[in-house]
Amino acid sequence: MEAIFTSMEATWRWVPITAVAPIAWGTTYYVTHEFLPASHPLYGAVFRALPAGLLLLLVTRKLPHGSWWWRSLVLGTLNMSVFFALIYLAAQLLPSSVASTIMATSPMVMMLLAWGLVAERPAVTHLIGAGVGVAGVALTVLTGAEAVNGWGVLASVSAMILSSVGFILAKRWGRGAGVLPSTAWQLTAGGLVLLPVAVIAEGAPPAVDAPAIGAFAYIALVGTALAFAAWFTGLRHLPAGTVGLIGLLNPVTGVVVGTVVAAETLTPVQVGGLVLTFAGILLGRPVTRKTPEPPVDAPREASLAR
Repeated sequence: MEAIFTSMEATWRWVPITAVAPIAWGTTYYVTHEFLPASHPLYGAVFRALPAGLLLLLVTRKLPHGSWWWRSLVLGTLNMSVFFALIYLAAQLLPSSVASTIMATSPMVMMLLAWGLVAERPAVTHLIGAGVGVAGVALTVLTGAEAVNGWGVLASVSAMILSSVGFILAKRWGRGAGVLPSTAWQLTAGGLVLLPVAVIAEGAPPAVDAPAIGAFAYIALVGTALAFAAWFTGLRHLPAGTVGLIGLLNPVTGVVVGTVVAAETLTPVQVGGLVLTFAGILLGRPVTRKTPEPPVDAPREASLAR
C-alpha cells in the first residue's frame, strides 16, 4: 500500500510542473495585445522562439546528434515556427474568445493522436474530462457578439492540429534526448526556419520601445523557454490525454488575467465555465493502477501445500 501511494505522489508531482506551461501561455495574450507591435507577427514569432532556444542552448551546451538533427527541424517547424505564426494570424483575424475556444479542443485531438502514434488508449474519464473541460472553456470565453472570420478559423484550427501532432511526436521521440536540450533544439530550429520568411514577408524588423523589449523578454523567457520545458517534461511523465486537459488552463488564465489586470468583468455563466473547466481537469487526472496484493494467508497456504 505504501508503494502505491508513493507511485501516485510521484505521478502527481508532474501535474503542477506541466501546468506552468498553459498558465504562462495564457498570460501572453494580454502582454502581446498591450505591448507588442501587431503589424509584425512573423518577427514576433522569431523574437519569441530564437532567443529562448539560444538561451537554452547556452545552458545545456549540447548540440543535436544523429536523428535529432532532422527531428529538431520537424518538431521546431510544427511546434514553434508554423504554430507561432498561425497563432499570431488567428489573433489578428478572430476575437480572442473564439481563437481560445478552438485551441481548447486540442485535448481531444491529442488523445486521438496519442492513441494512434504512441499506443496510449484514452481512459473513459479522460474523454469525459475533455468534453466537460471544453464545454467549460466555451462558457468562459465565448461571447457570440462578433462575426467569425473563416480564414482566422482555418489558421486557428491548423495551429491546433499541427501543434498537437508536434507534441505527440515529441513525446514519441523524446527518449533519445533530455528535455532541456530537445526543447532548445526545437526552439532554435523553429526560429531559424521562420527568420528568412519574416525578412522576405515583413522587411526590416519593427522598431520597439522599452516596454516592448520587456514584453519580448518575458514572452521569450517565461512564455516560451520555461513554458515549453515544463510542457515537454509533462509529456515525458504523464499520459498525453492528461497533459492535453491541463492545457485547458491556457484560455482560462487568459480570462482571469483579463479580469484581474484589465478590469474585465466575469459573468455568472463565465464563473460556471471556470468551475467546469477545473472539473474536467480533475476528471482527467493521472490514474495509477493498483497492483493486486497477495492474500495475507498465502505464505501459510504455501507451507501447508509443501
